[in-house]
Amino acid sequence: MSFIRCFPPVVDEESRVIILGSMPGRESLRKKEYYGHPRNQFWNVLYALYDREPDWDYGKKLAFLKEKHIALWDVIETCQREGSMDANITGEKANDFDWLFCNYPGIRHAFFNGTKAYETFRKRVGFRYDGITYTKLGSTSPANVVQFERRLEEWSIVKRCAMNL
Repeated sequence: MSFIRCFPPVVDEESRVIILGSMPGRESLRKKEYYGHPRNQFWNVLYALYDREPDWDYGKKLAFLKEKHIALWDVIETCQREGSMDANITGEKANDFDWLFCNYPGIRHAFFNGTKAYETFRKRVGFRYDGITYTKLGSTSPANVVQFERRLEEWSIVKRCAMNL
């Protein structure tokens, strides 16, 4: 089993919130795209929050995030994992959040896409950054079977916080 590495952050000076996953799954790593698995609901949820149809083009998806002041990254920089399940992650090393929050002070809210991202951040990084609010959301992973409307309602806080400029 070899080490896998996350993608660079999608962030700019206008970012107000960040959504943190654990580590991209096998299909996402293959495609070199955040939330690249066709059954992951991430992009469907975010676009639905703004009453828009998801773009198929990955570059347009990233531009959409930036337009809405939403940054994207993963808690884990490197790890080992058999398959795509978070439960199989071992040897994780956290990303450099000192760097992130120092260079992008406009980020005021961190949302965690699922329990693994939240728990890894809590254990490896800690909720120690002044002025940052932390919220765990239900995972958009295909393994987390939740009615779409319920997930959309839970995730609506992302839009509210991103719009609160």
